[in-house]
Amino acid sequence: MAPLQKTISPRAWFALVTLSFIWGASFLSIRIALDEIGPLTTVAHRTGWAMLILWGFVLIRRLAWPRGWRVWLAFLVMGLLNNVIPFSLMAWGQLHIESGLTAILNASTAIFGVLAAAIFLADERLTGRKAVGVTVGFVGVSVVSGIEAVKGFDIRSLGQLAIIGGTISYAMAGVWARKTLGHLNPAVAAAGMLTGASIITIPMAYVFEGPLSLSLQPRTWAAIGYYAVVATAIAYILYYRILAMAGSGHLMLSTLLVAPTAIILGAIVLAEALPMQAYAGFVLLALGLVILDGRLWQTRKHRAGRP
Repeated sequence: MAPLQKTISPRAWFALVTLSFIWGASFLSIRIALDEIGPLTTVAHRTGWAMLILWGFVLIRRLAWPRGWRVWLAFLVMGLLNNVIPFSLMAWGQLHIESGLTAILNASTAIFGVLAAAIFLADERLTGRKAVGVTVGFVGVSVVSGIEAVKGFDIRSLGQLAIIGGTISYAMAGVWARKTLGHLNPAVAAAGMLTGASIITIPMAYVFEGPLSLSLQPRTWAAIGYYAVVATAIAYILYYRILAMAGSGHLMLSTLLVAPTAIILGAIVLAEALPMQAYAGFVLLALGLVILDGRLWQTRKHRAGRP
C-alpha cells in the first residue's frame, strides 16, 4: 500500500489558506480594473510590474541568472502558455460573466492538467481513480455552464468558453514547465516566465488598445497593485514556499478555496448573483478534485487495513 501523504504544519496550512484568499480576491481586482482599461492592458500591467518585482527578489537573494538562448526561449513559451493566453482570455471573459463564475470555471485547471500530463508525460498515467475524477469534474463544468450555453449560444457563452480555454492553456503550461524549467530555481523561473510574457503583452496591448497610460483612477491603480504585486509576484513566491513545505498534492486544496472567496467578494462588492446551477456544478467539480487528490481514499484504505 502506498504511504499516506504527510500531514502539513499549521504554518503551511495558514500559508495555503492565505494563498487561496489572495487568488480568490484577484478576480474582483481584475474586474474593477476592467472598468477603465482593456483586457490586454490589464494583462500587460500584471506581467510587467510582477516581472520587475520578481527580478528584484532574485537580485536580493543573489540567485543565479539563467544563461543560454534555449532557456530564454523556454521562458517565452512558458510566458505565452501560463500568462499571456490564460490571463488575456480570462480578463476578456470577465467582461461578460461574473467574477465568481470565472473562479469556478478556473478550478477546472486541475482537471485539464491531469489530462495533459497523461498525454504528454510518460510518468503520469491516467489511472482508474484519475479517470473517475476527471469525468466528475467535466460533469461539474457542464453543470456550471448550463444547457443554455449550448442551446442559446451568445456572448455570455463565449465568455465561459474563453475561461475554459485559459484553463487548458494553464494545463499545457504545467507540462511545458516539467519538461523545460524543472532545473531552475522557482523564483528565477517565475521571473523569466513573466519576462517572456511581458515581451508579448506590452506590444500587443499597445497595438490593440493603445499606449499603456499611467493616468488612471486611484481605484484602478489599487486594483492593478493588488493583482500584479500581491496576486502575482508575491503569490508566486508564496506558492513555491508552500510547495516546499507541503508538497504539490496539498496545493490542489487551494483550488477549492479560491472560488468561494471570489463568489463572496463578487456578491459583496459587485452585487453579483450566480444561478443555483453554478453552485451545484462547483460541488461536482470540487468532488472531482477530491477524487483526483486521492488522500480520502488512501485514508479509508489505511483505516480499513488496521488490525
